[in-house]
Amino acid sequence: MTEIETEQRRPGTELAAGVLDPGLYASDPHPLFSRLRAEAPVAWNEEHGFWCVAKHADVSAIGFDHQTFCAGQGILVEEIGVIYETPPTMMHTDPPAHTRYRRLVQPGFKPSVVRALEPAIRARARLLVEGLDAGTSVDVVELLSVPLPLQVISEIMGLPVEDWRRFYDWSEAVIPGATDWPEERRNQLQGEMITFLIDLTKTRRDSPRTDVLSELARAGADGDMLSDDELAMFLVQLLVAGNETTRNLISGGLVAFAEHPGQWQRMVADRTLVATAVEEMLRFTTPVVSFMRTATRDSELSGVPIAAGEPVLMLYASANRDEDVFGPTASVFDPGRHPNPHIAFGFGNHFCLGAALARLEGRIVIEELLDRFGSVEIAGPVERSGSSVIAGVRRAELSFSPA
Repeated sequence: MTEIETEQRRPGTELAAGVLDPGLYASDPHPLFSRLRAEAPVAWNEEHGFWCVAKHADVSAIGFDHQTFCAGQGILVEEIGVIYETPPTMMHTDPPAHTRYRRLVQPGFKPSVVRALEPAIRARARLLVEGLDAGTSVDVVELLSVPLPLQVISEIMGLPVEDWRRFYDWSEAVIPGATDWPEERRNQLQGEMITFLIDLTKTRRDSPRTDVLSELARAGADGDMLSDDELAMFLVQLLVAGNETTRNLISGGLVAFAEHPGQWQRMVADRTLVATAVEEMLRFTTPVVSFMRTATRDSELSGVPIAAGEPVLMLYASANRDEDVFGPTASVFDPGRHPNPHIAFGFGNHFCLGAALARLEGRIVIEELLDRFGSVEIAGPVERSGSSVIAGVRRAELSFSPA
């Protein structure tokens, strides 16, 4: 193949070269995503050997077609070429294995189960919101968006809620780029987490409770025996995914309100906007920036041929600002946006297990804040992580005024 033919097949190499740059995500990746959508919606990253996919239609097509684009060969760029003896998370599996795994944990996240949690979640959220002082600079990450999801997922799983700060460190250690901790510390924390979670689950076989740990323990006791690796897979994913995404939904969403004057006042005047506001927070912040799939056979996206074995990186954050879907206001934060076909929760068999829970937590937080505060403004630094996987907000100094 000539150099010209290679470039024709692998467009956008210059743009795609910077798509993993931590500095991009610590600032604002959307100018680059906008250029990708306009100039090279399927672009080749030469350094790591994967396709960046920026358009809503293409990302959706990948997510819905697990037979052509599989998760079993890795979901992160750093996993390209890595062979796992057992999948590190349920997200690394495809049907039928994924179907079996999901069936084991889905009962704990059914809509009816989630709805029953509302009083307990509201009580926790109200207590945290009451700790925010009006008229002063407060870090909503530390005081609200970190503790609430960790306390909630701990209660659902059956973990000691009072240890949520310890669970926070464990969770951060799992996400690539979320911290600047050395690899040795990250590995140590992940090892501690896995040992603790597996040991606690095994104790539930003798003393079961009404929690997810007990469900997994009973699944093993009833014959569908889960190995320690499988237990670790479930538990790590539930703890991490159950707090990281909701945390950054809340943090990023409140920053979006603070950066867009007048939008909070719209909800003060019309509380019926709360539900659509949560959906817009999901779209605008897109807590999961990207995940990877691998082509199982020759295919095509936006006229670009994709060869079997080539990884494709689904840029959810870009797809959720696609002008072809969201129109000329795609880059505008609009809490009244309807319809809002965002893809923040993924697709098909990999649609987020905790979607109903995240929506509930987001709604409750907004409602509790509206009860107390009439406006929100930026009051100090907003520090974002350099992760290309999770849209992490490390610190967000905001100021609320009384209602």
